[in-house]
Amino acid sequence: MSTIARQGRGYRASYAVLYLAFLYVPVLFLPLFSFNQSIYIAFPIEGWTFKWYGTLLENERLHEALGNSLEIAITSSVLATTLAIFAAKAYTRYRYRGQRLSLGVVMLPMVLPEIIVGVSLLILLNQIGLGLGTHSVIIGHTLICLPFAIAVLMSRMEGFDRNLEEASLDLGEGPVTTFFRVTLPLILPGVVASLLLTFTISFDEFIIAFFLSATDTTLPVFIWSQLRFPQRLPTVLALGACILVFSAILVVFSEWIRRRGHVKAGPGVWN
Repeated sequence: MSTIARQGRGYRASYAVLYLAFLYVPVLFLPLFSFNQSIYIAFPIEGWTFKWYGTLLENERLHEALGNSLEIAITSSVLATTLAIFAAKAYTRYRYRGQRLSLGVVMLPMVLPEIIVGVSLLILLNQIGLGLGTHSVIIGHTLICLPFAIAVLMSRMEGFDRNLEEASLDLGEGPVTTFFRVTLPLILPGVVASLLLTFTISFDEFIIAFFLSATDTTLPVFIWSQLRFPQRLPTVLALGACILVFSAILVVFSEWIRRRGHVKAGPGVWN
């Protein structure tokens, strides 16, 4: 290896390390200070304790917010993934006029500022009489999760061998039976990855939940409300550390499922 090539490799490695440090080192302070015995976030740490994690088990409002977040995240992820299955199948199987435009419109919530989406939904839902609550947050989260679900499932369906579906139809199975017995098992890893990813997005989302949740607060909204009280900050840090670990596990697991599905499919099914 030449000197220039070695230097280039060293520069790329240094850049990668600095980039990852810039992203994740600040995040590591969250779990670090959640074990601090003092209520103040400052060095040096006065002592180590688990008592802030113990207070999480005693806070009923936190439990209620956690229940709301789980209900909303599960419902939103199922709705977004179900809609994304049909959308991804349409975009990868068929070619029609305006396809690129329609795909761009569907993917638009991925790049729109969430505050704009939240305010727009707030006005719309009030105007049509649906009001605010858990149902409105589910609508908002399904809207912002749908593009991510479509992106995951489109990557799974790209290169899908249509001959497998055609063979099922030729053997006398109907379209519905073919979908459940042929298509769905082959795209199942993508479906699971989509469910996990959209669950994480919905569970961690704040802005839309803040505008649409009314009295049924979600966990991120509850955390924001606790930041006004300095004595409750260590408990918030402990809760944030738990959410951070939980979200990271879900994202890594969803990516592992997606990659494992591609490997298992093999060259006979996927290009």
